[in-house]
Amino acid sequence: MYHLGIDLGSSSVKVALVDAESGKKIISLLEPPNEMEIVAINPDWAEQDPEMWWMHVCNAIKRVIVEANVNLSEIKNIGISYQMHGLVIVDKDGNPLRNSIIWCDSRAVEIGRQALTDLGKDICGTHMLNAPGNFTASKLKWVIDNEPEIYKKIYKFMLPGDYIAYKLTGKMATTKNGLSEGILWDYKKDDVATALLEYYGIDKNLVPEIVENFTSQGVVNEQASKETGLPLGVQVTYRSGDQPNNALSLNIFNPGEVAATGGTSGVVYAVSNNLKPQEISKVNHFAHVNYTKEKPIIGTLLNINGAGIQYRWLRNNSGVDSYENMNRKASKIEVGSNGVVVIPFGNGAERMLENKNVGTHILNLNLNLHNNAHLFRAALEGIAFSFVYGVEILKKDIGEIKVIRAGNDNLFRSEIFANTVATLIDHDIEIYNTTGAVGAARAAGLTDGNFDKFGKNITNNDHVMTYLPLQNKAPYEAAYKQWKTELEMILKHK
Repeated sequence: MYHLGIDLGSSSVKVALVDAESGKKIISLLEPPNEMEIVAINPDWAEQDPEMWWMHVCNAIKRVIVEANVNLSEIKNIGISYQMHGLVIVDKDGNPLRNSIIWCDSRAVEIGRQALTDLGKDICGTHMLNAPGNFTASKLKWVIDNEPEIYKKIYKFMLPGDYIAYKLTGKMATTKNGLSEGILWDYKKDDVATALLEYYGIDKNLVPEIVENFTSQGVVNEQASKETGLPLGVQVTYRSGDQPNNALSLNIFNPGEVAATGGTSGVVYAVSNNLKPQEISKVNHFAHVNYTKEKPIIGTLLNINGAGIQYRWLRNNSGVDSYENMNRKASKIEVGSNGVVVIPFGNGAERMLENKNVGTHILNLNLNLHNNAHLFRAALEGIAFSFVYGVEILKKDIGEIKVIRAGNDNLFRSEIFANTVATLIDHDIEIYNTTGAVGAARAAGLTDGNFDKFGKNITNNDHVMTYLPLQNKAPYEAAYKQWKTELEMILKHK
């Protein structure tokens, strides 16, 4: 038997097939070959056509069926991972009424800011565990204010993954964890966040039916079978936003467990059972994939915009042809980069810095002493220090860290970066080769409730290595102290 996983991103759709028993990847591929179009009619806007997503999902599934050459009757369940915070609005026939307003669209920032002011931090923090921000609910309020004729035609609103599940099954539904991404879940009432709906003037009837993860959420219908090639009756059993799904892909389910990614931007996603967060202006809190009223498991997400993009900028502008050569040069420089400091926040406002736009700073560069190798090491250290700084913020909400797992992506392939983080947070970091589509496919099999087997399959199939904290911490602590002092000086003037 097999499970199918779909990972809907903003640049591509990835689809994977895994063996149901072992979790072993059979095949994984993406569509389209070039990145999907993002429509930006105005600055800071970002939209995509949901029908485009579906077309590429269908194409990818058809390719998987052909290239994997498996018996179709043995495909049992489907799991879906998707780009978070997007808004899809449909009419009674399920047709999108406009393009989806996706995660990186910032038109609703002021709407969310005003909502926090008017509703107050107490209601937002204790009931929704978040500021309303630029999330799905605020985007729907923008439609109310700016496109009232479209709003009148809405039958249901959905998140991007809900729309794909609808196209597969014909059933309009969402999950508690999905609603929490949109800041539409009230944890105290264990219900839709009526306080925010009423404040925004959103009709509660527009909320789709709520389904549970790891249960049957619908089955592939006749139309979807024709369009994808999947047999009738295959169950959709799981859906999640990409960051909680990344954590699931690393076997992160229990309080004290932390997932990290170090790509263009960095993410630290920690799981806890804390329903009284302290840092709602710096981090986001969502219902994790295994959240229930009886066992409220919360995912706390800290984003670092200025991560891998900082190192990529240096590569593109230094004349060095590869990250491997940059890392080799950096490895010859001592910890602390001989005083050179890089503050790596040049990729826009940072939420963990209270949305201040700090920019990238290169400090203490001595033209007679330093060369590009010092700069490369200082950049890796600066990005690592920003992760450590973020973990310090997270600890205020999650308490003790029990395990940290990370994907084997660009930054965690650098020993300098990974050793710096592991040493300063004083914790092992386990590295895994996995993807969102493979994780979603494996999660589709959790209808059996066997989380132990799920975790063992991840270890057996994906574990690459483990970074251990270094014994000699003093130079790392001194370098971090200097970096933090420089950052705090900059923040005082922002």
